[in-house]
Amino acid sequence: MINQISDYNPSGIGEVNGNLWGLPKNYETANLIIFSVPWEVTVSYGAGTANAPQKILDASYQIDIFDFDNPNGWKQGIYFAEIPEDILDKNNYYRQQAAKIITRQEEGKPLTNTPDLTPILTEINQAGEQVNQWLFHQCQQAMNQGKKVAVIGGDHSSPLGYFQALASQYADFGILHIDAHADLRDAYEGFEFSHASIMFNALKIPQISKLVQVGLRDICIDEVEIINNSQGRVIAYYDTMIKQQKYAGKNWLDLCQEIISNLPENVHISFDVDGLDPKLCPNTGTPVPGGLELEQVYCLFREVVKSGKKIIGFDICEVGDAEWDANVGSRIAYKLANFLDLSQKK
Repeated sequence: MINQISDYNPSGIGEVNGNLWGLPKNYETANLIIFSVPWEVTVSYGAGTANAPQKILDASYQIDIFDFDNPNGWKQGIYFAEIPEDILDKNNYYRQQAAKIITRQEEGKPLTNTPDLTPILTEINQAGEQVNQWLFHQCQQAMNQGKKVAVIGGDHSSPLGYFQALASQYADFGILHIDAHADLRDAYEGFEFSHASIMFNALKIPQISKLVQVGLRDICIDEVEIINNSQGRVIAYYDTMIKQQKYAGKNWLDLCQEIISNLPENVHISFDVDGLDPKLCPNTGTPVPGGLELEQVYCLFREVVKSGKKIIGFDICEVGDAEWDANVGSRIAYKLANFLDLSQKK
């Protein structure tokens, strides 16, 4: 098994070695450590994203690694940490328990009806906190060694511990958030760490000075009010408004630069694939008509790099466990890794 970049043939056959894209797997020499969080306990529509880390890994071996933006990006050294099977097992158990709570609420009945489901809700919230703490410590340990970190979910609740770890390293950073949903609900369905609450929870972290959301098109009144009352801390670029401006002749590059102007120097990219047109990831947990093209999003990220702002990390979430979705998800993860590397070098 090849474990050194110097011995690796980037045009050869991808070696099924447990590392993304078949790259040499060596923690010590890797610049980027990618953790997976196979967690989707609170999903309220389609399931399967907990299997995405394994599916993305399996798909990655078939992807050629030449990248037009960063041809030598593969040389940075990327290490995909082992998928935590204990978290996946807990996910499978608590997912079934959460379904009981969701069903009870959909029936319009209180959780205190017989059988009383409130103890289960408390247990699920505690399990979510434990996953956050596990991820926080994993990320912080790698960061303390001077490594960059990324996360592959799971649903979009997955990266919260990662955000907290970034906050221990950076006094100020922003999140560039690609999503169909604002994820600004307070403990959606009673789940403190719901996939629909990730950005609400992120805003509790004072080091996150800006949240710039792109592609939103499925949003509730309370979330709009949070955005409008945030005093500029949250900036939303709604999908319908993006398209209306484009129909009126506004150049996408100009709009990208406007979006980026709202971000601070340090930028984390949080990529929920349902921000894309559903044809690209049709089996995502909560697909919504409309959305962005993949090259559109890459263009936005490219402009982040060109602006001189620094990409400090990324997460990719809500990838369905179908083969096509995993193929697209794997390509996104590789592209983000190369943009991060390019940004750090600049």
